[in-house]
Amino acid sequence: MRVLLLGASGYLGTSIADRLLADPGVHLFTLGRGEDANVRFDLAADSPGALVRFLDAVDPGVVINCAGTPHGTAADLIRGNVVATATVCESLRRSHCQARLVHIGCAAEYGPSHVGSPLAEDSVPIPWGPYGLSKLAATQLVLASGLNAIVLRVFSPVGPYGPASSPLRQLAHDMFRAVARGDSELRVPGLDEQCDFVDVRDVARAVHSASLATVQGVVNIGSGTAVRLHDAATILAQLAGYEGKLLGPEPATTGRSNGDRRQQQADIHAADNRLGWRPRIGLEESLGDLWREATCLV
Repeated sequence: MRVLLLGASGYLGTSIADRLLADPGVHLFTLGRGEDANVRFDLAADSPGALVRFLDAVDPGVVINCAGTPHGTAADLIRGNVVATATVCESLRRSHCQARLVHIGCAAEYGPSHVGSPLAEDSVPIPWGPYGLSKLAATQLVLASGLNAIVLRVFSPVGPYGPASSPLRQLAHDMFRAVARGDSELRVPGLDEQCDFVDVRDVARAVHSASLATVQGVVNIGSGTAVRLHDAATILAQLAGYEGKLLGPEPATTGRSNGDRRQQQADIHAADNRLGWRPRIGLEESLGDLWREATCLV
């Protein structure tokens, strides 16, 4: 099976590429802005016609789109997430290939969930900020494209080699330095927030499964459990041997009131029922791998 992976050099893309390369039945091609891509292409700026010609030449059976822009101005997010996805959809419609599209969405499209009420695929989205709004617009483009497409809404990916902006990766680095200095306190932003953490390698398995399936529509990919960031930080502290206090941010530095704490929890029944996928890697194992990676880099 020929698979074209868009965004292979990113956090999710790297793990997805590793998973696909381990399948002897997959012939993987990569396309992106990085020098390590098989073909250099900017989805937000280059012509869809050039991508159509590449699709016709390669004739992939599956196109996986995990390219995107997580930060920047509203214009950056529109170009990197909405325009780029529109380019992918339009190119696939114009191409002679009959590729299945696996698009990576994001839980920020949903916004917060209520305590004890996991977010299902039919939940009304209330996106978090411009990023969530841009990702929701991209998902809607995919769903309205008429293509053979599935959108995997990934919750909070965790594991080694995450982006520098990842809260847990930053926390691991801060904790390493706190241990080295002998700090008695460590302030952690968003300590009371609750996230649905899912290991990046489990996400890669889900993408692999979605590539082989015929399921269409939106499917959540998460652990199915909401975990307080405080609890995740406590696990990291145990791994680090840090015995100091974990404190929230100074009251003046937080932009949200106590009644506006973020919480997300995924309903993952559809992933189990429709893709035969369930998470395998627990949070402690994910954080252990994250900690070992952080101690090598700091």
